[in-house]
Amino acid sequence: MLGKDDRIEITVTVNGESQVVDVASSDLLIDVLREQLHLTGTKRSCDLQICGTCTVLVDGKAVSSCTTLAVETENREVRTVEGLADGETLHPLQQAFIDEFASQCGFCTPGFLMTAFALLDEVSRPTPEEVHRYLEGNVCRCGSYTNILNAIERAQPTTER
Repeated sequence: MLGKDDRIEITVTVNGESQVVDVASSDLLIDVLREQLHLTGTKRSCDLQICGTCTVLVDGKAVSSCTTLAVETENREVRTVEGLADGETLHPLQQAFIDEFASQCGFCTPGFLMTAFALLDEVSRPTPEEVHRYLEGNVCRCGSYTNILNAIERAQPTTER
């Protein structure tokens, strides 16, 4: 059993690339992403899993990286906001956020993008109620909710349910 300060190497796939990182059993995923892998798009805010700012995907599911231990991601797939774009080509969801002016200060945007990405991956044409329910754990202090909802609507596939 690992003690709090014992370190191990884990292998995790981050944004499609295999990474070997040295972690303590108590290291949080957000800290490994930001400090070791220099993926600073994931933001830290509440550290209590209530604001959604630090949302990333682990095996396609939205999780709070501020309360997820890095060791829990061993041999798993992690996707951050940096992994949405395809090179210089923005993901349609990212473009929709730009087109709908869904970011004022932008601090919450990565978390909203990752949560919305997980939603649209799960439900291609969610109802407004489903979108609201899915986004309940994300907070925008600027109050850009209407624009964020419009962006998610814009990014949905055009096929009927």
